[in-house]
Amino acid sequence: MNILVINGPNLNMLGIREPDLYGKADYAALVQLVEETCAQEGIEVEIFQSNHEGAIVDKIQEAYGKKDGIVINPAAYTHTSVAILDALKAVSIPAVEIHISDVSQREDFRQISYAGKACIKTFMGLGLEGYRQAILYLKDYLEKQ
Repeated sequence: MNILVINGPNLNMLGIREPDLYGKADYAALVQLVEETCAQEGIEVEIFQSNHEGAIVDKIQEAYGKKDGIVINPAAYTHTSVAILDALKAVSIPAVEIHISDVSQREDFRQISYAGKACIKTFMGLGLEGYRQAILYLKDYLEKQ
């Protein structure tokens, strides 16, 4: 099993950006958690972060025929990017959406998730642990296919 974990804009600033909202752990801790979870589960993983919408679209398209699943935290692009939605739909790779904070309890503009419309499940408000939950859910989903 081979998955792609995509992190959108400003996630490289974890630990610096609004630690009361996103926690004090930095991006390196997130990468370590994802790598350790995947190693324990026998999953090959590629982790990608970009602040650029087009780069995220390109990475999703590159996954076609190469990756079994995607875990995606589109970050701010969650609420704005039809391009990321369309890319996820185009490749038809099972995807799970993740958000560190509980976006359902935040500003009105954060109440829509375009990417989520192409995902099989969303985890939010669990901090970095949400990534572990998303990976385990995706693994279980893929094994049942």
